[in-house]
Amino acid sequence: MNVVIPTEDTHMQHIIEKVRHGERLTLEDGVYLYQSDDLLTIGQLANEVAMRKNGKKVYFIENMSLYFTNVCEAHCAFCNFRKDEGEEGSYTLSGQQMIEYVEQHFHPGVREFHIVGGHNPNVPFQYYVDSLKALKDRFPEVTLKAYTAAEIDFFSRISGLTYREVLQELMKAGLQSLTGGGAEILSDHYRKKMRVEKADVTQYLQVHRTAHELGLRTHTTMLYGSIETKEDRIRHLMHIRELQDETNGFLVFIPLSMQPINPRAGIRRRNSAFEDLKTIAISRLMLDNFQHIKAYFINIGVQLTQVALTMGASDAHGTIVKEKISHAAGALTPEGITREDLIWLIKGAGRIPVERDTFYNEIKVYE
Repeated sequence: MNVVIPTEDTHMQHIIEKVRHGERLTLEDGVYLYQSDDLLTIGQLANEVAMRKNGKKVYFIENMSLYFTNVCEAHCAFCNFRKDEGEEGSYTLSGQQMIEYVEQHFHPGVREFHIVGGHNPNVPFQYYVDSLKALKDRFPEVTLKAYTAAEIDFFSRISGLTYREVLQELMKAGLQSLTGGGAEILSDHYRKKMRVEKADVTQYLQVHRTAHELGLRTHTTMLYGSIETKEDRIRHLMHIRELQDETNGFLVFIPLSMQPINPRAGIRRRNSAFEDLKTIAISRLMLDNFQHIKAYFINIGVQLTQVALTMGASDAHGTIVKEKISHAAGALTPEGITREDLIWLIKGAGRIPVERDTFYNEIKVYE
């Protein structure tokens, strides 16, 4: 058991008592934690919760990130991945072209394809179905974790099908889980201001609700560090906590640290390490009905990821091979990482590395 540093702060003491007695934190509690500079107490408390849920185990997966197209009809203010049709650097790959790319990088340990991309209105919904089918036919043993809730909403619009019908078609083609992207900040005011020209708050949550009703387990994210308030962040966490109460369909929550558009942007244009660690810890404390909080090394770096494993995170993501979206927006981190480095990173934090599949079934424990 950790000993949380004694504090004279009565609100913090109240939060400590609530967490230790399994009582749910409120909006006011979450905002208070963000306002506090007592990172050690917040981190230790989050660590207690993570240890209670997962012991010393920290999970990772051998996966590959794939992007069929970067052509997108949306113009979100924070995105540097998207292109217009015909613009230099734009692409839309066929299933066969993607298979050729995968075969260049594939090895038998890969268990998951993580597939996201632009909302390309120049191809029909069937293109997105066929893309999955081509991969599933060629690599039947690899789990297809594909598309964001925003992409599902987009597919619904271009096809005239309901969310349920879209998901059923994709499941027939091999879809096994949804990615967590497209959430950004679940606030309609934020989405309007940041030109998030895709699924709104209600639509994002409804896609995941529908997926859960169909038996899919899904992932969910929060992109923090731009114009949103601390209250916006806590309300975001409460939105997904409420849906998890209803469906228990989320596997993991992934806080995503906003990257500046310019890779040469200075330190002041990035979230601080303090802010990144605090967000991971607060997420662990607020999301009492989630099994896992992920430390995403692509956005926060491998060394901060290691520290995060002692502040509430129980997942170190995966090997990825070649990440593109955060790097298009200025991430300074590696585009991928080896299995050996992930194991070293987790062990270095005094934790037990566990290789998993998409659904957190344990493949191998590295004692």
